[in-house]
Amino acid sequence: MNAKVINIGQHSLDVRQTVKWIVYSLLLVNFILYIRDDWVIAGHTLHSGSSFLQLTGAFATTIDESAWMFLLILFELETYLLSDEPLSRAKTLLMQGIRVICYISLSHTLYAYAINLVEIYGAVPLEGITSLCQIIEQDVSYASNLVYTKVSEINCAVLSSANQFVYIDPPNHFIVEDHAGLVIEKQLGWIDLIEATTWLLILLTIEITVWLQDRNISEGPVFKLLTRIKVVLYAMLWGAISYWIYRTHYMFAWDEFVWIAGFFAIEMNVVEWRNEINEAEV
Repeated sequence: MNAKVINIGQHSLDVRQTVKWIVYSLLLVNFILYIRDDWVIAGHTLHSGSSFLQLTGAFATTIDESAWMFLLILFELETYLLSDEPLSRAKTLLMQGIRVICYISLSHTLYAYAINLVEIYGAVPLEGITSLCQIIEQDVSYASNLVYTKVSEINCAVLSSANQFVYIDPPNHFIVEDHAGLVIEKQLGWIDLIEATTWLLILLTIEITVWLQDRNISEGPVFKLLTRIKVVLYAMLWGAISYWIYRTHYMFAWDEFVWIAGFFAIEMNVVEWRNEINEAEV
């Protein structure tokens, strides 16, 4: 694929490729930060009797990010590095195998988010409890806006002034929230599920585009339709960013922005590849 370069003195700089690899590097940093966050939260939500699905659910974000990183690499290979050469059968099978594993991982993420919502909506009230100080002996954590704090004699009076609480993780009963926290938890749960579904739909549009261009099809009504669909889908992602900023989850918003930038780079690869196909047909 042709590169767009700028000559600076005796040196050449491919601006788009430089920006693209900066974006990819930022995504790698974000991935490491999410592993850390999942590990911290798992310390509150997992216990010695946790099942395998509960374990993978606790690290759903890490699994999700891993799958997307591999898919991004595959798209970079298909739309830029290997777009001008036919793939051997071995390479094709390897890439398709990785793709299937990634899809399974992303399906698990949707499942984990859906189960999380089911648990949230199945929250169990703490009968007869009007203060967190009444449950300091139960080894529970208080959650509010995804911040988890072990309830203790020192902090029980300041964590929440509410007089009604619920367990949001039945039947384990390790995580406690008040009504305000439960409302936020539901909103965040829906945002996670909708955002993950939106990304999968974006992925589908890119897969269709790559499939068509692999067969030297680069024009037609289907491309216009895919473009319109992607505009709507990306607008939904910007809506998620706005909500996370509102809830002060700046890392989530930043990560989403960088992922949008990463897939914008892939979209630019696709456009350039399409232009090359059109030029070859002239």
